[in-house]
Amino acid sequence: MDRDFLLVQKMRMGDEKAIEIFVEKYYPRILSYCQVHIGDHGYAEDMTQETFERFFRSLKQYRHYGKAANYLYVIAANTCHDYHRKHKEIATETMPEQADMRADKAEERLDVQMAFKRLPEEVREVAVLYFLQEQKQKDIAVMLGIGLPLVKYRIRRARELLAGYLGDGE
Repeated sequence: MDRDFLLVQKMRMGDEKAIEIFVEKYYPRILSYCQVHIGDHGYAEDMTQETFERFFRSLKQYRHYGKAANYLYVIAANTCHDYHRKHKEIATETMPEQADMRADKAEERLDVQMAFKRLPEEVREVAVLYFLQEQKQKDIAVMLGIGLPLVKYRIRRARELLAGYLGDGE
């Protein structure tokens, strides 16, 4: 039995400490994911909170088949998509903030950020999960409901496109 399974069982019984542990474990990763997709830290925090609210509302129906993180990423993706649909805005992704970012790295960071923005949406989604969130390929396949070969193709395509975008100096 994994730790998440035990946490979920305790949360279902109303254990406040288990809820706190669960949120502390996953909040930073989900916030980072939402920030990449929303672009605004304040709205990303709202989307992260909405993600956890949706998770806890569906806790009784939740079936633990693997990692709870996968389910949270699916909810976060849907929450971010809902946000964009409601606001009818094109996503303006940004890389997660790093407090100790040196000035000489800022230009490189901006180049990478712009390169990610240029990726086609379906490739960008996989690239964000793989390169920025450091998720495993099989977990990405489960999260997005696509086959592992398609995930591998999209990662390869993202590498090619990013190398081209960053190599051209655009």
